[in-house]
Amino acid sequence: MYEESENETKEALVSAFAEFGGTYLRDIWLFDQSDHEQLFLREDVEEKLEAVDVEKFVDNERFGFITQDTYDQLYYATYQYTVRGFDDFEQFRMFFDDDDRHVGVFASFDRQSGGHDYESLFQHVTDIASGYDVPVVSPDDE
Repeated sequence: MYEESENETKEALVSAFAEFGGTYLRDIWLFDQSDHEQLFLREDVEEKLEAVDVEKFVDNERFGFITQDTYDQLYYATYQYTVRGFDDFEQFRMFFDDDDRHVGVFASFDRQSGGHDYESLFQHVTDIASGYDVPVVSPDDE
């Protein structure tokens, strides 16, 4: 039952990102302090990632756990998400609230004229995630 619930949580996340990004969605990754899980990977992006050390890439995103804590201590507003622009895609990252664990998700999208409305993505994912437990990362077999 627990595993089924975890799958439902992850399917809901993939659905939220896919609904937002449509054909612009490139990949989705779930991560915690020690592991990561690929939730979605578009075929053309998979070919590009063959030359990338994915573990190092995900490790870099883990620095966000520290950054989130720092922002929450320094600013009068609560940190919500980060967007990074690259030459042919944009990457969105956010974290889930959990007192016991650090869990985050990041996804990338092809760039589009006029940009994406990442605030609406954050709200949409937050709304959907509120109906589920914070996901547990199931490490990818490498």
